[in-house]
Amino acid sequence: MTDILSISLAQLNPTVGDIDQNMTLVRGARASALAAGADLLITTEMVVSGYPPEDLVLKPAFMDAIEAAIGAFALETADGGPAVLLGTPWRDGGKLYNAALLIDGGAIVATRFKNCLPNYGVFDEVRVFAAGPLPKPVEFKGARLGVMICEDMWTSQVSNNLREGGAEILVVINGSPFETNKKDVRLDLARTRMEETGLGLIYVNQVGGQDELVFDGDSVALNADGTLCVRMPSWRSGIATTLWRRTDHGWKCDPGDIDAHPVGMEAIYRTLTLGLRDYVNKNHFPGVLLGLSGGIDSALSAAIAVDAVGPGRVHCVMMPSPYTSTESLDDAAAIAGLLGVSYDVVSIEPAMTAFAGMLQEAFVQHPPDTTEENIQARARGLALMALSNKFGHMVLSTGNKSEMSVGYATLYGDMCGGFSVLKDIYKTTVFELSRWRNAVMPMDALGPDGPVMPDNVITKPPTAELKPNQKDSDSLPEYQELDDILHGLIEGESSLADIAGRGHKPETVERIWMMLDRAEYKRRQAPPGVKISPRAFGRDRRYPITNAFTKGFRS
Repeated sequence: MTDILSISLAQLNPTVGDIDQNMTLVRGARASALAAGADLLITTEMVVSGYPPEDLVLKPAFMDAIEAAIGAFALETADGGPAVLLGTPWRDGGKLYNAALLIDGGAIVATRFKNCLPNYGVFDEVRVFAAGPLPKPVEFKGARLGVMICEDMWTSQVSNNLREGGAEILVVINGSPFETNKKDVRLDLARTRMEETGLGLIYVNQVGGQDELVFDGDSVALNADGTLCVRMPSWRSGIATTLWRRTDHGWKCDPGDIDAHPVGMEAIYRTLTLGLRDYVNKNHFPGVLLGLSGGIDSALSAAIAVDAVGPGRVHCVMMPSPYTSTESLDDAAAIAGLLGVSYDVVSIEPAMTAFAGMLQEAFVQHPPDTTEENIQARARGLALMALSNKFGHMVLSTGNKSEMSVGYATLYGDMCGGFSVLKDIYKTTVFELSRWRNAVMPMDALGPDGPVMPDNVITKPPTAELKPNQKDSDSLPEYQELDDILHGLIEGESSLADIAGRGHKPETVERIWMMLDRAEYKRRQAPPGVKISPRAFGRDRRYPITNAFTKGFRS
């Protein structure tokens, strides 16, 4: 029995499906843990497969490869170095589990399976995994570790069972994606489990982007009294080694480094940057291509792209029409100059003329309307996709959540793209993020230190410039009002009467509600994008396209 345990936390950024590279990350972490004198290395949930692997785990060949890789790795631990608590999918008794394996001395010495399988929002583990039994503690060097896997910590059942079984330290391995304010929720839950059990707790979370999810790390070690002993950086891979001592009042962790806890605009901006960076790099795109209109959405999208992958991998294109103002041309050029990106101007006027000629006979006796506006957006989308096909850069669409909510986006036009970094960002937050980035150089950013767009881009009235003197406010409420209504409808699922009770006109609330529901068919065809809210389109909020429920204030 030992009275001192050195435990390293491995906050890694795996890639779903890249078993060899993921195991290379684990081996590197184990080498760092060995250098730090650690007895045990704790990895994150399903680090071997990457998380979430979704239906990949249903492929027998994929699971065969995982088991072979883990078998080879287990033999390496006969070298006398640190044991490893490894997160992985695992087959046992004809069933597939979300598992934690303790590997030590050349063998797998213990297995524990996730008991609480999440089945809400972005999680649907019940589809692919069997629920494990309530776990017993794992014996390690005379200490009894209460191993839990992510959702197991969100209720008291698993931790209480472990405490009753004699657990002395709770260890939680996680794949918990970022949401605004979720950091506090996770820490509060950890402290609740500690209050219930009287045990210290280690929480290790994945970092990195996987499709629409971004994992923010923020791994911690806490003593039983709730004292924060170690806090790892957010949005960064790394290793932290903790020292635990047996006392008359249980195991206690020595104080260590406590990293800052970014919130607000910094938290959102760094999540967007990491999400885009990993989407581009893990999918092996050479760079990013986007239409730069001179407006705030494309300006912010370009800034995030430059901070994510560097100015040398971002190409911007201004695509003016006869309705594009000199102000927009000047602002777009200024944005490109501040960001240091390559920049071209490709007029869509010839395409507009060609389409007008093609459709003249079909459109005879029909006056111009939104059809002609959409042709402009689709001409731009066609140009961007042609450039993408020719040079390989991924098109980054620039629409925000407010626009996508009410259908102010053109299918096969400005919705074209492989990724949408602002997909879950309301317009009011777009303004806040732009002001913040102009004033602050984010950590890990690859872009310039200083303003990334002229102030005029932030202060001028938003406009699509698809017809003369057009402004967004011509057909929509001001964005402060619109976003408040949308928050109530989307995140709050509030009644129309309750939203109107916050000071909005009932007819305005009902109109926005109808626009929101009618635009569902567009959102189903939208590119993926970074999720930051509990009700992101596509991942969390899934409404039927064919939907006859239209009872608002008339109900």
